[in-house]
Amino acid sequence: MLDLAPLARFGARVATGLLDVTSDPAALDSSGFWAVCADFEGGLTCARFRDVRAEPVPAPVPGEWRGPGTGDWTSSLDRAAYTAGVRRIREHIAAGEVYQANLCRVLTAPIGPDADVDSLTALLARGNPAPYAGTIRLPEHGVEIATASPELFLRRDGRVVESGPIKGTGRTEADLLEKDYAENVMIVDLVRNDIGRVCATGTVTVPDLCAVEKHPGLVHLVSTVRGELREGAGWPELLDAAFPPGSVTGAPKSSALRIIDALETAPRGPYCGGIGWVDADRGVGELAVGIRTFWLDRAEGVLRFGTGAGITWGSDPEGEWRETELKAARLLAVASGAYAVSGEGAGASFAGPEDTLQGSGRLDAPGADLRGDQ
Repeated sequence: MLDLAPLARFGARVATGLLDVTSDPAALDSSGFWAVCADFEGGLTCARFRDVRAEPVPAPVPGEWRGPGTGDWTSSLDRAAYTAGVRRIREHIAAGEVYQANLCRVLTAPIGPDADVDSLTALLARGNPAPYAGTIRLPEHGVEIATASPELFLRRDGRVVESGPIKGTGRTEADLLEKDYAENVMIVDLVRNDIGRVCATGTVTVPDLCAVEKHPGLVHLVSTVRGELREGAGWPELLDAAFPPGSVTGAPKSSALRIIDALETAPRGPYCGGIGWVDADRGVGELAVGIRTFWLDRAEGVLRFGTGAGITWGSDPEGEWRETELKAARLLAVASGAYAVSGEGAGASFAGPEDTLQGSGRLDAPGADLRGDQ
């Protein structure tokens, strides 16, 4: 029988023995080890666990994860709707209402009742390793997530906080454009302002700006923003100031959120939210931006996954659509079992062609370079 006991896994750390669950962020400043999931729309789930131990992600067990077929996915925005949305955002930019806004779509596919997100995490660890990969499995509380996020949202060590926004992606460093650097600087300024709302005056710095960071098959531009929390500020104030992450909303954030709400037809849920852990006893924690993330909706019997792109004045609507396809291709292949791992430490390869989504949810061959960061 499938074991779906509550569990949280982050890298080589696993937590079991669920004690309690709350939506109160003040709990993160109390005691214990917490798994945290903050939905893009603002819902918060904090789960405290009794037992935390070091344990590597287990090797995938053949047949344990039976994901949807690569042709089973449908999109909340089809090609016509998405490209129309890109054009609408460009109109907002021309009117001076926003500089950049992220347009996302949610992909959905049927999944069997015995699906276990921790088995999917095991596959992702081989097929798409990521620095902030993990599982949160709370079936009784409607939270079942497998993430392969590469992006730091918030790290806290005592009073010191950091964020690591990603803007700009290419297959190689040579693919990065001036537009990528400009977007990164713009989002860094937004994150500085967000964190600055709860940090002591003069403590917010940018130790790294537009550093090139290598990941499997691509590179990112990553910056680091750091500050020191002012007296009296804790997790509730920090989340209130920084959420949702600036790199997946746009700038100015308030205008971008209004545009997102008007154009997107499905809630993002944990996608583009915050996913991670907090050790309240030690005063440390690490939340990732919930990108490259799968989540189960057992009520609907489906698996969901989000993909999107940052839209600027220079965006081409068809190019942005193709970008969202390419971002999804590798991870959907892993989830479907069409991505074969050739051996421990030996890398991985597609069992078939590098398929991507078309507007109907069917798959076809890609025709564009990989851009963006979601």
